[in-house]
Amino acid sequence: MKFTPRFLALVLLTSLAAVVARANHHEEKHTYVIVHGATAGAYEWKETGRYLEEAGHTVYRVTLTALGERSHLSAVGVDLSTHIMDVVNTIRFEDLHDVILTGHSYGGRVITGVMNEIPERIKHVMYFDASVPEDGESSYSRNGPPANLLIKNGRRIPEWLNENPTTYPHNVGQPFGPYLEAVKYNNPEAFKLNVTYVPFIAEGTDPAERAARDRNWQNAVARGWTVRTFPGSHTAMLENPKDLAVLMQAAVTDTNTPTP
Repeated sequence: MKFTPRFLALVLLTSLAAVVARANHHEEKHTYVIVHGATAGAYEWKETGRYLEEAGHTVYRVTLTALGERSHLSAVGVDLSTHIMDVVNTIRFEDLHDVILTGHSYGGRVITGVMNEIPERIKHVMYFDASVPEDGESSYSRNGPPANLLIKNGRRIPEWLNENPTTYPHNVGQPFGPYLEAVKYNNPEAFKLNVTYVPFIAEGTDPAERAARDRNWQNAVARGWTVRTFPGSHTAMLENPKDLAVLMQAAVTDTNTPTP
């Protein structure tokens, strides 16, 4: 039988497609649990989550009590433990294991508590421009409350916040209780988890200068965590969600550096 060049090319393309399909099939897929920052909601991570799902991963974007689409719930009585349990119970009730747990900004405080509570359910942790608290530290025990603190109905209202927005989604007042509660980070099993710390580096910022003054960055280094920088503002996930999703897939293999 005589094979034409066109037929041979088609066979080659089909074979290559099969190889790529098999490679993608065997790539390990992960379950990501994403925790947003203060005044925000899971909506901020919608696009990043979509890119992860398109790559075959499973994504849970948790909205914390009284924030985002749950902002109709009262903020009175909400504390850090409430937000930690929002995430813990998502993992427990969805029966998730080997979770890639991530937190942004204030979400770093939340995932620290989650690590301490259920380390056996977690495979890797990622902090995105996030708080890295010490055991027994509250939001205000490090630097104290801001001078212009405004609280209404159990919520802290930042100066920049529009209290009467007309479009959705939008930021809302942050429950005040979590600022006052100290986080627990004293579980030896939590210390064994591999963690990646990712500061967002704004244009014109010197990473070395940022590292020298950033207590969160310093805590990450002191714990032997992997540090990967990502370009952008504090909300870089809204500016470049696709590349952040790429980083989130690459960082799952990061391992801690042993520290004295």
